[in-house]
Amino acid sequence: MLTARDAGLAVCHDCGQLVRLAGDHHHCPRCHAIVHLRRPNSIARSWALLIAAAICYIPANLLPVTVVDALGKTQGDTIMSGVLYFLHHGDWPLALVIFTASIAVPISKIAMLMYLLVSSQRRSVWRPVDRTRVYRIVELIGRWSMLDMFVVTILVALVQLGFFATMHAGAGAPYFGAVVVLTMLAAQQFDPRLIWDAVEARDDR
Repeated sequence: MLTARDAGLAVCHDCGQLVRLAGDHHHCPRCHAIVHLRRPNSIARSWALLIAAAICYIPANLLPVTVVDALGKTQGDTIMSGVLYFLHHGDWPLALVIFTASIAVPISKIAMLMYLLVSSQRRSVWRPVDRTRVYRIVELIGRWSMLDMFVVTILVALVQLGFFATMHAGAGAPYFGAVVVLTMLAAQQFDPRLIWDAVEARDDR
């Protein structure tokens, strides 16, 4: 099967323009960005972002995401304590949404990205189609991780009752936002074409 690389073609990473490669220096004719066959240092950059996300994931779950001041008393709630609160009061659909968006999705993204990076580094040829689907799933679910941050933002704006009760974001909220952004950037930096390079090298041999 003829690939774009064999045909001397590459896609600009900035604007998506298909560029015909000629000479040593390749620039996109539309946005004038430098065009590469593969993202430079893709695996190293993805690893750096993913490790940072994994580190931020710990305080994001241990520190309170919201802090409520009511009648002189202060109470901080972590993501898990919020899930348990809604379960205790019978709001299991909301608890399920928060658990899925704030706990299951981020840890699943980190695990799947680690799997893709390790398999690509080892130049694995095992089930490339399925690994490509895993990458597409990571890209698809990434944006939904911000759902919990939207809920926190809305609550902070609504629960402002002066002396009686006020709510503000806790120390865990910035860490959780960092986890979401860093995992999205890690997925963006990973070049899924690396999955198929090992397969093509095996077929050439």
